[in-house]
Amino acid sequence: MNQEIPTAGAVDKLTQELNKLPGIGPKSAQRLAYYLLRAPEDQAKLLAEAILSVKQKTRLCSICFNITDSDPCPICGNNNRDRNKICIVEQPQDILALEHIKSYNGLYHVLHGAISPTEGVGTEDIRAKELMNRLEGGKVNEVILATNPTLEGETTAMYLGKLISPLGIKVTRLARGLPFGTELEYADDVTLTRAIEGRQEF
Repeated sequence: MNQEIPTAGAVDKLTQELNKLPGIGPKSAQRLAYYLLRAPEDQAKLLAEAILSVKQKTRLCSICFNITDSDPCPICGNNNRDRNKICIVEQPQDILALEHIKSYNGLYHVLHGAISPTEGVGTEDIRAKELMNRLEGGKVNEVILATNPTLEGETTAMYLGKLISPLGIKVTRLARGLPFGTELEYADDVTLTRAIEGRQEF
């Protein structure tokens, strides 16, 4: 009869919490828990403080909904950015990927999701209404749809394209340098550069 190996309660609890993180399976969670157990106490405190700090000191930019510790965020507050273009992304980390290649100098809008009926995410659950409010001013002449090349991303892009087109704003989509089924944050620099430079009218 197999018996469960007893583990210290605190270690077991830490393992369970680490296991909830994306990409961390039970074995990885266990390894991380034991690593932290062996680590100096000040290192563990720094990690704990960093986790609390990111929850307590960050907010969403009131303009683009990127994660920031100041409002507006540094991108929206930068007068050197091209304010005639808005690039729409699903998640804040997608901005990091696009900024890294230094091929785009416009503004952003973060949806915080993509339309996915199977997961219960509808049009009201993404920040489409806030986007339309931004476009009402008439200063924007191009919207770049940079949603992920997945079924959900394509559905979201099509929905937004239909909303924006009547406003007379040029709607473009990232070129198909991005393979279908991958996520923007994992794309390499060359692929991302080709995708944004070769974007097409939607």
